[in-house]
Amino acid sequence: MVEVGLFDSLRRRAKGGQRAGTLRKASSEDTRHLEEWMATRRGVEAFVEPKTNITDTTVVLIAHDGEWTRRRIGSLEAAQQFGHRRSIPVYEVARVGYPKRMREYTERKKRGQV
Repeated sequence: MVEVGLFDSLRRRAKGGQRAGTLRKASSEDTRHLEEWMATRRGVEAFVEPKTNITDTTVVLIAHDGEWTRRRIGSLEAAQQFGHRRSIPVYEVARVGYPKRMREYTERKKRGQV
């Protein structure tokens, strides 16, 4: 027989042992993914997305052809340091928006042309 408490569902853990409903912070795995992704593409620029109720601050790396990837970064300052150390430009999405090449790449991908 298994006993289930009234509030057990509130105590469940998300992936990685984190409490459900809490923001996952940026990790070294996120940074490693960004670095590895950058190493195999050219013309990469970084676009920082602000923290929301659902997600911590994220950075979108966009290559010359519009291919992109997104990962948590921790803060605008962390994204600026990431870009500075790797000599890539860093923009705030809230100020400049996303580049046209990213939207075009996403459309091509939806149509199976990538």
